[in-house]
Amino acid sequence: MNLLMISGDRMAVQGKRGAFWYTLDEFKTHWDRIDVLCPRMPKNQRAKSNPLTEINFPELPNVFFHPSPYSLLRQPWWVAKEGEKLINEHGHSVLTVHEYPPFYNGMGAMKLHEKSNIPFALELHHLVGFPSPSSISERIGRIISRWVLPGEARSATAIRTVNNSVKSTLVDWGVSEERIHTVPSFYLDSESSKKFSDTEKDVDVVFVGRLVANKKLDRLLAAVASLSGVSLIVLGDGPQRKHYERISKSLKIEDRVTFAGWLPTRDDVIKQMQRARMLVMVSASEGGPRVVLEAMACGLPVIATPVGVMPEVIVNGENGLMTTGEPADIAEKIALLLSDNVWRERMGQNATDIRDKFDKKILVANYASFLQSLSASSDNSSSQ
Repeated sequence: MNLLMISGDRMAVQGKRGAFWYTLDEFKTHWDRIDVLCPRMPKNQRAKSNPLTEINFPELPNVFFHPSPYSLLRQPWWVAKEGEKLINEHGHSVLTVHEYPPFYNGMGAMKLHEKSNIPFALELHHLVGFPSPSSISERIGRIISRWVLPGEARSATAIRTVNNSVKSTLVDWGVSEERIHTVPSFYLDSESSKKFSDTEKDVDVVFVGRLVANKKLDRLLAAVASLSGVSLIVLGDGPQRKHYERISKSLKIEDRVTFAGWLPTRDDVIKQMQRARMLVMVSASEGGPRVVLEAMACGLPVIATPVGVMPEVIVNGENGLMTTGEPADIAEKIALLLSDNVWRERMGQNATDIRDKFDKKILVANYASFLQSLSASSDNSSSQ
């Protein structure tokens, strides 16, 4: 069975080992062929590859990436045209689309569905600006999502969410609950999470994530500045890195904050996380976030805002701590954990129970079964 995916991910097509790459690494075992339509590659990468040719990596032998040669404005048209060509060549059984503002992927998927009648899943991992917008663009995206997504949902064969909060919002917007399937995407590798567990703890706090506005790293920096001697390592890169480095300098904590940048493999990230006594995530809006679950699987106590799947997995004071996300509250929670080694270590041990709940092999198999069931349902209905 062949699968056609429409993705917004720009990293895997460059061979970068991020969340989508590791998902595909497991996902490939459930399909004969996977074709991935994705946005145009970064400018500095385009010369290395002919954008009209599929890109394939030895580690993912049956996965073929097709980056658009055009800007996002032409993405819906290109998705429909390129998708139709691929379906004619390879006979895909099902289409899945990861949708988010400005909704180019969904528009292209609907055009493709109309042309080919291929069953398709609308995947909503996160609703922009929920529960709280962190910028004007997120505020606008939140408003537009309210009007666009219900219409796209009506066109889709089924809707996939990855947490219950997104499902509840869609139901409030009038989407039929029976057509929404909560299929988590927080795939944890139990064996990887056990690595480097004997690493010396030489950093107080670790932050992991893309350096963008909704991650609210500025609030964590302010919290660290208010705590004498507390150290922080920041794993990740993004458009606001220089901004956050300037904040760190203005707060006079640059000697206590290390910006480590992007790390190439999951093991590299885990090794650095294990140096820390805790992980802190203070995002204003998220679908997961996966990194908190990965930290919990590694045995790190976590401090997190109640976004995404966090209310479903954190038992406050038992396997993690919830924070309002305000600097004073973040600082209070960090100080609490640093002041009680026994409680902190017990919390980290309790957190490892998350490994069973989000086991990678089980969840990826469930995801594949969900998509394959759409093809089976379509075959049954067409034969009646």
